[in-house]
Amino acid sequence: MSVYLAAADQLLETVVPGARGTWPRACAWLLRLELESVLDRYWARVRPEIGQVQAQRPKLLMLAAYAGDEPARRAGYLWWALSRAGHHHRYELGLTVSELLRLRAELAAVTEGLRATVTRTGV
Repeated sequence: MSVYLAAADQLLETVVPGARGTWPRACAWLLRLELESVLDRYWARVRPEIGQVQAQRPKLLMLAAYAGDEPARRAGYLWWALSRAGHHHRYELGLTVSELLRLRAELAAVTEGLRATVTRTGV
């Protein structure tokens, strides 16, 4: 388990002193960092030159051509949802534990889907 995922799980499972009110956004950012790490590992195996790009958007846009439409759609949505959840929006409530757990489960599914794609293609 990565350090990002372990920290996100800690925020989801326990009360962290000093994190009152900020933990949902912190958790969303940690999950997004994990997604970005998963994408970096995927690209390092499939097309290292794409993995060298610093911005995440091009990596997400290229994903459909290499991993297929479904994994690309799911990864793109997840990246968008976590990015949105990580920013403060006036007059909007932060994500709940159940919403963050659903996004974490989606992250696990995307990770497994990309892993299976690499295994299936033999890269």
